[in-house]
Amino acid sequence: MNGEDRERIISDEYIDLIIEYRAYPQILDMFEGATIQVINDILAILHIPLALFLEKYYDIRYAEIPSVFGLTDEVSLEASRVFEVRENPVFNLTGEGVIIATIDTGIDYTNPLFFKSDGSTKILSIWDQSINTGPSPEGIGFGTIYSREEINEALRSDNPMQIVPSIDENGHGTMMAGIAAGNDVPVEGFYGVAPDAELVVVKLRQAKKPIRDFFFIPENVVCFQENHIIWAIQYCSAVSREFNRPIVICLGLGSSQGAHSGRTLLNAFMNRMGDQPNTAIIVSAGNEGNLGRHYYGTIDPDIGSNTVELNVGEGDRGFSMELWGNRPGIYSIDILSPSGEYIPRIPAGIVVNRVVSFIFESTVIYITYQTIESQTGDQLILIRFKNATAGIWRFNVYGQGDLATGFNIWLPMGDFISRNTYFIQPNIYTTILSPGTSLIPITVTTYNPVNNNLYVNSSRGYTRDNVIKPELAAPGVNYLAPTLDHSFALFNGTSVSAAHTAGVAALMFEWGTVLGNNPGMDTSSIKKHLIRGAKRRPNLTYPNRDWGFGILDILNVFENMREDAGFR
Repeated sequence: MNGEDRERIISDEYIDLIIEYRAYPQILDMFEGATIQVINDILAILHIPLALFLEKYYDIRYAEIPSVFGLTDEVSLEASRVFEVRENPVFNLTGEGVIIATIDTGIDYTNPLFFKSDGSTKILSIWDQSINTGPSPEGIGFGTIYSREEINEALRSDNPMQIVPSIDENGHGTMMAGIAAGNDVPVEGFYGVAPDAELVVVKLRQAKKPIRDFFFIPENVVCFQENHIIWAIQYCSAVSREFNRPIVICLGLGSSQGAHSGRTLLNAFMNRMGDQPNTAIIVSAGNEGNLGRHYYGTIDPDIGSNTVELNVGEGDRGFSMELWGNRPGIYSIDILSPSGEYIPRIPAGIVVNRVVSFIFESTVIYITYQTIESQTGDQLILIRFKNATAGIWRFNVYGQGDLATGFNIWLPMGDFISRNTYFIQPNIYTTILSPGTSLIPITVTTYNPVNNNLYVNSSRGYTRDNVIKPELAAPGVNYLAPTLDHSFALFNGTSVSAAHTAGVAALMFEWGTVLGNNPGMDTSSIKKHLIRGAKRRPNLTYPNRDWGFGILDILNVFENMREDAGFR
């Protein structure tokens, strides 16, 4: 890889595309001379000039534009009965011999929570994708890897940042790593789930400006892009092979883009990686259930349409939303602005691109129809607002023929828009974020162990294709976790629950692989163990769209094994 290729990879003058390059070779001809990075035998990343992307945009499939991802967060070890398997001399599980990987905002490696008893670091490596001054992973060409030896040298130094300048400016990654693998601090009432596990940390770089601009993501919001997450997962897997240890990969990230059916390129990649022996992938469900950002509508056969009302807040000048039609129907829309300006129905076609301007308002709406989206085969209508007027927008969604039965619309997640933009008649279900819709990874929702209630904002299942997500509920309300000033604070959200579950999965790997009781477990086998051991209420039917298969209970996993083996 030469210097020009490296510059294209990190430059905001180049945009990234994720391509299935063997199944779609003509795209290489379309962008002849572009820099290409092969991920595996299916996927590759293409880096092309921004001007060329804008020129060829109508020929690019939606799935090839990286989706954007945000953070999913807002007396817990006892609730999951982690203490009982840590303190029971029969088990004495603490995560020893297991790696936990956090792919997030980085880590405060100077926090004593991440020190071993001799003062050395528990971190095997940090790949900081935002720093480009040192060695990067082979063939990837961006970011800098800091080894365990360099981190230890930094900790012995009077100025650690001169040696390892990787900083978690946000604190989310430090919080996640602390919950999963931080040292116990009894005086503060803090306990990491798997304190003897070691860590691999990826600090994701912020999404490139062209991607943020395309989806109108605010500049001050943490935003990552899909291809950087793919590279991060691949890197973590390579580290686990290097050290020959089982690994739990934890993602407290989410995106409301895509069909919510688990069929994005990132979903496919994670399914493949999570199926490897001694690998488990844990994903947060998201916190979108109570924010009014999902609409489900059916087409009234008598009038052939359904009316959607969207309230746009004053501060949300730019954002996107996606309409996905139920297969095999065909759908189209018209638009009524808050001032009463009407845009007649835009007919469907194989590919339709329209730029809609208004006479009495400054709003511009970019509309793209893809009748057969490449990953799902379903129809996508992508609607992007620029200078959106505040107030009630109305869309009539029309169905063509008797096969057009219904549709879903999703607004952006997290802080990508304010809570003042929402559907007037929302639907709380089918709000699991990607990659939580992936088939193989374990998707975790949040409950409050004090009152055993589901967290009010937890995203609900199932996927759009009725795959059971989430699978489990774990503690994540008023959860004590580390902050950037080496103190502790209370956190809420499904990323908290994902980190907690990642620690539990590390305990499972210690029992199974490290101690030899069940070597070679993968994500699916750990998932089945945890589902069998989950606590279920007698008044509920399981699985269900709120709780999945029940509440995480690791001790019950082992009790069920004993009963299955005939020991009572």
